[in-house]
Amino acid sequence: MALKRLFASTASRFLPRADAVNEAGGVAYAYGPEAKLAQLAATGTLADGFYSSAETQLADVVLAAKDVDPEWVTKCAVYSRQSGAMKDMPALLAAYLTMADPDLSVRVFKRVIDNGRMLRTFVQVMRSGQVGRASLGSRPKRLVREWLEQASMAQLMQAATGNDPSLADVVKMVHPAPASAERRAFYGWLIGKPYDVAALPAEIAAFEDWKRSPQGELPPVPFEWLTAFPLSAEQWGVLATRDGLGRMGWQALRMNLNTLARNGAFAVNGVTEAVAARLADRQAIARVRPMPYQLMVALGQVGDGVPLAVQAALESALEASLAGVPKLEGQIVVCPDVSGSMGSPATGYRKGASSKVRCIDIAALVAAAVLRQNRDARVIPFEQTVVKLKLDPRARIAVNAAKLAGVGGGGTNVSAPLALLNKERARVDTVVIVSDNESWVDPSRRGATATMAEWNKLKARNPGAKLICIDIQPYGSTQAKDREDIMNVGGFTDAVFDAMARFAKGETRDWVEIVQNTEV
Repeated sequence: MALKRLFASTASRFLPRADAVNEAGGVAYAYGPEAKLAQLAATGTLADGFYSSAETQLADVVLAAKDVDPEWVTKCAVYSRQSGAMKDMPALLAAYLTMADPDLSVRVFKRVIDNGRMLRTFVQVMRSGQVGRASLGSRPKRLVREWLEQASMAQLMQAATGNDPSLADVVKMVHPAPASAERRAFYGWLIGKPYDVAALPAEIAAFEDWKRSPQGELPPVPFEWLTAFPLSAEQWGVLATRDGLGRMGWQALRMNLNTLARNGAFAVNGVTEAVAARLADRQAIARVRPMPYQLMVALGQVGDGVPLAVQAALESALEASLAGVPKLEGQIVVCPDVSGSMGSPATGYRKGASSKVRCIDIAALVAAAVLRQNRDARVIPFEQTVVKLKLDPRARIAVNAAKLAGVGGGGTNVSAPLALLNKERARVDTVVIVSDNESWVDPSRRGATATMAEWNKLKARNPGAKLICIDIQPYGSTQAKDREDIMNVGGFTDAVFDAMARFAKGETRDWVEIVQNTEV
């Protein structure tokens, strides 16, 4: 009798053979060069992950950039910053381009180095030697100098918050030309050189006066400069309730609710109402574009001292941040991965600063958001097998997301929900899988992944069905290979929802095409 594997069925021969081994030891498909860099750019945080180190991730990015055209690196950098809201990755790619294509580096620098923190990160990357040089070089130095010379005083003061390198370090490196006596005095004050006190910017002069008697009116400088001093409850209330320089921005307010409670700010008349109004302000939310996952975690971290009205405003902000999630047509199934590796921080492990947002929180929130807009959608969590869990589509997003995130543990079997749908002979139009893609429990089938085998079975019954795999970790492989009915998309911002909707409607072939259309 002939070996069956040598004479497989016609259908199985069309399954692509797995060409990679993932970080968990399972068979997988490697991303193509363009898709790999795009996926790293959208999810890589240059921090230790569950399966790989920050050093490995850095090496992967540089190697991936060398495998593609510099123009593609430019598009990935801009997409990473403007759609993916990433920080370290676009700065790294901008630094890489200073060596790979200096002319393109000018274009990308002006698109992604959009605040003082990004500027300092760019300088840090350049000085590290990781992109081929251990100094800025003439053209990058000119770009940094021009940024400083064109920045407003408010932008410079915000840039002066933080170290490694500090803004003072950057100024010493590039020697910006002060265009006025005020700017010259500021640089002198910043780097500890003699300066004309009378020419100091009004904000800095007010800060120097206030430091001598910090009980008076707060000066208009970054609030981080002020919190190093003992502040009264009333002063904390001022920081939290008034917008503008010298006050907490929307994101800072969201992050410092427990600090305000500890310092008695909510006991001050009117502070609770003002803070709640700021957090729930839809115009501010649209401008700031907070990541929904940050808001969900903020809700889970607020202490008993934070008033219920403020907590309710946070929940309103979460709902508002997801208001643009599109409705998908037809029968929708969303499958969040709740396996053990999904309990790791979404942005990696950082000593003393690991994100509280876990991969499982992201997967759970995507599922809850899709369910909110598609009330008939089916949610199938999975680990080694599918997990039975009933969700109420009318429940608040935070409630359903927390319920899903409360599952967790076990190995990863990405094909499990597809196998269940096949067993049930279910009718399906779109399946959304949210995972780190490190599947290893499910065996390969005749050289293909089990996920591809199960998807082909499902497609035989549902010819028009589409599979969307949302990859939230930068490991460089997938369980389902891109083709007309399969899209792999990386990231965890609202840009993923847009990409998902466009693919489901047939407006785009794949995620690479979306990144390709990024204007640079």
